[in-house]
Amino acid sequence: MPYRTLTFFRFLIHIDEALAAEAQAAGCPCGGVLHRANYPRKPRGCPPAFRAEYATRLSFCCSQCRRRTTSQSVRFLGRRVWLSWVVVLGSTRPAGHGTAAAALCEALSIPWRTLARWRRWWREDFVRTSLWRVLGARFLLPVAAARLPNGLLEQLPGQEHEPLRCLLALLTPLTITAPEGR
Repeated sequence: MPYRTLTFFRFLIHIDEALAAEAQAAGCPCGGVLHRANYPRKPRGCPPAFRAEYATRLSFCCSQCRRRTTSQSVRFLGRRVWLSWVVVLGSTRPAGHGTAAAALCEALSIPWRTLARWRRWWREDFVRTSLWRVLGARFLLPVAAARLPNGLLEQLPGQEHEPLRCLLALLTPLTITAPEGR
């Protein structure tokens, strides 16, 4: 695996650890202390070299009310089984056989209907989120729903993996839900 790719996956782990530390430091709304309570994941699209590090989602449990708090993540996009970078990059590929999408689907065994569902999510569900309303207003050039996520990646700064890192960081509010009670 190329060095830049290894660095990218390590950097995502580092960001998630920082986000988890912030969530733990904030504590529970009830005032209790949050203790580490990671839960297992079997993410699809994970490079073999990082399978062990990507096999858990960073999470916490309150010492008083037992409420679970899961930190935001750049590695996981909510409850999806595919890693966030796969969802983003898979959604950028044009549909059709003989395209880059076909190569990605074949390499990672992503069903075509899954790619179609991700594209539909960007065009229909994502554009209805409050996050999109805030993000859409931040860009000088408007991004049409039909061009998501490509339009966002094109406007983010940097070379190689940098626009993807930026987009994954921008999507972190979508990676969690309200704290769950027991």
